[in-house]
Amino acid sequence: MAGLGGERAAVEDFAEFVRVSLPGLLRYGHALTGNPHDAADLVQGVLEKVGSRWQAVLGKGPDPLAYVRRSMANGHVSRWRRFRRENLVAEFPDSAASPQFDRLEHEPLWQAMRELPPRQRAVVVLRFYEGLSEAEIAASLGVTKGTVKSQNSKAMATLRAKLGGFADGRE
Repeated sequence: MAGLGGERAAVEDFAEFVRVSLPGLLRYGHALTGNPHDAADLVQGVLEKVGSRWQAVLGKGPDPLAYVRRSMANGHVSRWRRFRRENLVAEFPDSAASPQFDRLEHEPLWQAMRELPPRQRAVVVLRFYEGLSEAEIAASLGVTKGTVKSQNSKAMATLRAKLGGFADGRE
C-alpha cells in the first residue's frame, strides 16, 4: 500500500504545481503562439506529457517549471516547423469564416513579435515578460547563455528596426 500513497502524493504534488504555475504558463504560451487558443493547446499538451511522468521530471532537476517552459518552447518550435507551410485547397469554402476579435491584433509590438522566429520570441518573452535572467532562460530552453545572448540581440535588432518610428514618436 505504500506505493499507492506515494502515487497519490505525486498526483497531489503535480496538481499543486499546475495550480500555481498555470497562469504564467498560459501567458508564456500566448506570447509564444500569438493567440490564447493555441497557447491553451500547447500548455495542455505539455502538461499531459509532464504529468504522466511527474516523478521522472522531478528527478531531472530542482526546477520543474524550467523543464515545462523548455518543453513548451520545443513543442512550439516543432509545431511551427510542421505547419508553417501553406495548405492549398482545390476549392474555396462555401462560407467565409467569421473573424475572431483579438485586441492585440493591430498592436505594432505584437505584430513585430509574431514575425520573430520562435526561439527568438521565446527568449524575449522569458527575458522581458517573465523577468528571467540569462542563466534561467538558458536552463529553461536547454541552450547556452551565449545562445540566449545572441538570440536576444538578434530579436532586439529586428524589433528596433520594425518599431523605430514608434519608439521615436514619428508614427
